[in-house]
Amino acid sequence: MKNTLWKNIFNNKQNSESDIILALKQVPVFKGLDNSDFKTVEHIVHHRTYEKGENIFKENTPGLGMYIILQGNVNIVNNDENSSVYAELKVGDFFGEISLVSEDNRSASAVAQNDCHLIAFFRTELMEIITRKPSLGNHILLNLSKTLGARLKKANELLENQFKADMM
Repeated sequence: MKNTLWKNIFNNKQNSESDIILALKQVPVFKGLDNSDFKTVEHIVHHRTYEKGENIFKENTPGLGMYIILQGNVNIVNNDENSSVYAELKVGDFFGEISLVSEDNRSASAVAQNDCHLIAFFRTELMEIITRKPSLGNHILLNLSKTLGARLKKANELLENQFKADMM
């Protein structure tokens, strides 16, 4: 009986992190935040659900923010006649982060491959954080810069490898 009582006290659900915070901790944009910073972000993200085949966003529409997949799969595609799949994303993956710093239109579409639950972090919330908590905002921006740089480097490597393969 004592073991059960002690086990219940120490496994109290209130002391554990939410699924949202656990997901945020997996995203490099939020790397190194402390617990209060994660709670700040947790309270401003937006929950979104999409059905299979539904567009999360469309190519050439304004980019408003980034998304993190909590449940389901998302494909990043172009809308030309060939409809190429650029990326197949799963739980824990994130996409659309460039729109946090750029007001350009989306360069591709995001489509739910099955029923999805996502959280969205929008540019307006990032700007609010920068204003209200500059240290947190700068931390997120620095991480975002590192993330975008890493993705650009990877894209350059893929292009270079493709160029080399085409030359053979």
